[in-house]
Amino acid sequence: MTKNYIFSIFFFTGIIIISLIFLPSFLLPQKIVIFGGRLMGHWTGFCLKFFLSTKILIKGTENIITEEKFFIASSHQSMFETFYLQTIFNSPIFILKKELLKIPVFGWYLRKIGSISIQRNKITKDNLGFFDNISKIICNSKRPLIIFPQGTRVLPDERPPFKKGASRIYEELRIACQPIAINSGFVWPKKGQKKSHKTITISILKKIEFGLSKDEFLKILENNIYKELNLLN
Repeated sequence: MTKNYIFSIFFFTGIIIISLIFLPSFLLPQKIVIFGGRLMGHWTGFCLKFFLSTKILIKGTENIITEEKFFIASSHQSMFETFYLQTIFNSPIFILKKELLKIPVFGWYLRKIGSISIQRNKITKDNLGFFDNISKIICNSKRPLIIFPQGTRVLPDERPPFKKGASRIYEELRIACQPIAINSGFVWPKKGQKKSHKTITISILKKIEFGLSKDEFLKILENNIYKELNLLN
């Protein structure tokens, strides 16, 4: 209990301080703000290791795509991956709920780094042009897009079917997919107390080449990530 409070106090205080320090960078080139995002990722890792004695293990670095455009599809169990994956990959472009952009300071940061917003379960003018916007952004950037095909944070043992939006992105972008399985929920669950003296494993799986049908892709992506998560459990 005490470790949880100490972790939360230091973690969120650090995130706020980093956000405030980088406020002037909103008037500077985007890469300065992106550096602040990486700093938040490293701060996340430090707090987990120092206050909760968490080990962070990265598997499959040899599978990281380097010579072509790609997008990342990651399992989602906690806040951990939204921060820490920025330290492994080249500042991923996030797809997120439009409401997050309205948060003071943090929302400004998300907008400045080029995050793509969407209003879930609503038909809006912005949503209708959503995939066109993604295609334009990815074509003009060296940064990979990152999606969480489960749609939201889930418990470590939950296995919900992946959202079809992931296969639509695969079809629209016409690029390879980098699947990632992360068991962060065993340390930092979406509900309840955080656990100490455990290991978070980030497993970078072999890429899925473009060329499959939408249904084939989604089935392979879901099977590969859940198969890996079952091994990590």
